[in-house]
Formats: sequence, C-alpha cells, structure tokens
Amino acid sequence: MSRYRVMPAAYLGAGGPRHTLRRLALPSAGLPADAHDTLMTLLPLSHLDRLEAESIHILREVAAEFRAPVMLYSVGKDSSVLLHLLLKAFAPSPPPIPLLHVDTRWKFGEMIAFRDQRAAETGVDLRVHINPDGIAQDVGPFSHGAAVHTDIMKTQGLKQALEQGGFDAAIGGARRDEEKSRAKERVFSFRNARHRWDPKNQRPELWNLYNARTKPGESVRVFPLSNWTELDIWLYIYRERIPVVPLYFAAPRPVVERDGAWIMVDDDRLPLNDGETPQLRSVRFRTLGCYPLTGAIESTADTLEAVIAEMLVSTSSERQGRMIDHAPGASMEQKKLEGYF
Repeated sequence: MSRYRVMPAAYLGAGGPRHTLRRLALPSAGLPADAHDTLMTLLPLSHLDRLEAESIHILREVAAEFRAPVMLYSVGKDSSVLLHLLLKAFAPSPPPIPLLHVDTRWKFGEMIAFRDQRAAETGVDLRVHINPDGIAQDVGPFSHGAAVHTDIMKTQGLKQALEQGGFDAAIGGARRDEEKSRAKERVFSFRNARHRWDPKNQRPELWNLYNARTKPGESVRVFPLSNWTELDIWLYIYRERIPVVPLYFAAPRPVVERDGAWIMVDDDRLPLNDGETPQLRSVRFRTLGCYPLTGAIESTADTLEAVIAEMLVSTSSERQGRMIDHAPGASMEQKKLEGYF
C-alpha cells in the first residue's frame, strides 16, 4: 500500500482530492496480491493520478510524433518531477529521450552536484551545453549585467544546443500558474525557424489531441506540466518520494540583502559592496536559477511536510525570487519572443 501514502491533512479537506481507498473503506488485508491489484484498477483516479496520466500521455506522444526530441533539465523541482515521469512513462526500458542542461556557469554548486548524481543514479543520457561565445567573453551577471548574461548564456545557449543536436521538440517543466505569459501558452508550443514564440500563431488543442507537424527548421516546445500547480508539484514529490535539491529546504545559509531579496553567497565570485557582510539566516528557495539572480525567502520549512504547509498559506508567486523577471524590458513574454524557454 506504499502507493497510497497519507497526504497532508490540510489538503485533504473540503475541495481537495480525498483518498479513494479511505472513502470507500476497501479492505486490503487478506486479499491475494493479484486480486488487490485488480481492485486498485477499478478505483477512480485521484487528482494527482489524473495529472500524472496526462503528463505521461504527452511524453509518449512526443516520443511517437517527433524525430529527435529532448528534455530540458534545469535541475529544479519541476525538472525533477518531469524526469520521474519520463522514467515512469517508458519503464522498464530506458527513456528514448535524452536530457539537456544549458549550463550558465553561475548555477548553485549544489545544483550541479545534484544534476550529476541524478544522472548517475538513473542512467539517463545527460548532455550539458555551455555557450562557447559566453566562455570566450567570460560573460557573467556582474561583468555584463543580468539581461545580457541571461540572453547569451541561457537564450542563445539553448538555441545553439537545440540546433547542434538537431532537436525538433524540447520538453520543459514550465507551468501555466507560474507567470501570465505562460498561462496562455499551449502544451505543444510552436516555434519558428529562429526559435521565436508568436502567441498569435499557435494551434488549437482540443481535448488531448496535439498537432506535432512542423516544417524544416521549425520546432515545438512541449510542456507536460502545464496544468499542474506549484502545490501539485510538491504533493507529487511527497507522494512519490522524488529527490530534489536540498536548497528547497530551509537551512542556515550565508546571504546578503540586495534590492529587497536575500542573495546567497554561494562562492567567492559574488562581489560584496562596501560595508556589506554576509549574514547567516535560515532561508530556502522556491525557485532556482543562477545564484546571483535568485532570491531566497526566510523560512524554517526544512521538511517536505513543512514546505507543503507553507505553500498552503502562501499568497505570492514563486517567481518573485527571480531577479531577471523584474528588470525593465525583460518580461517573460519578451524573453520567450526572443527564443527563451
């Protein structure tokens, strides 16, 4: 019965998915293993089961319809869920879709260690790309500014990797509840030959029918987690016991306050302002990116249960910690129009 773990009590209240076994009072003791498994297939799907089934269907659709798909692996919680779903979708065989990580050279050290650890544990085909132009120019968020760094190391780096790999579909972990421009994006998001997104030139999606046809040079970004929320992600991580980067859990960390956000001093490349001294505070991250551009929140939530409890009363977006979203002229929609994920 490990599949039916007890969910947080607050989520099982009015309006939330309620445990079907508990509601039907179905006995499990004394049943032969095969009889019990048969009974399980007759029960209605829970909210998380439906989201899981939809995402797995989308992943299998991508594998069947595209010539060379790839899954973008950014190492965050959504990518961790997506990797788990990818492994489930094609088990017991290894997934036929490789993983791609676009490394900016400014990710948290714990993210890189976690990435390599998960690749080794799962045996997936992980490919890492760093924009060689960015390396040659030694591009960074301090020397060139956040906007230029993000464009060269993320947007241009992603476009390079997709073109060099000949990929015609890129699977990502973006969700519609994250940000307003993502709320209007299709599950199969069409991109032209320059990887640009035109919100006025997208295809209708009726039920679970997706149009995967593209012309030479064109591609599609696919978002199997479109209908998930941040809370759904954490509840699924809790139910499936999916490993995530420890940065999501509160711990004493050295931080400095910049523009109202707590920035973690992850290595000695972070320049300190005059009179600025790192403080040791109990913080965690709701979203992860380049460490100088990602703000932490003060928190004591050091377990999955505590993180979920914190989520239930949260009234702010997880992307409030992304400094690049607040820069003038650097909206998420503008970045997507330029070819960003």
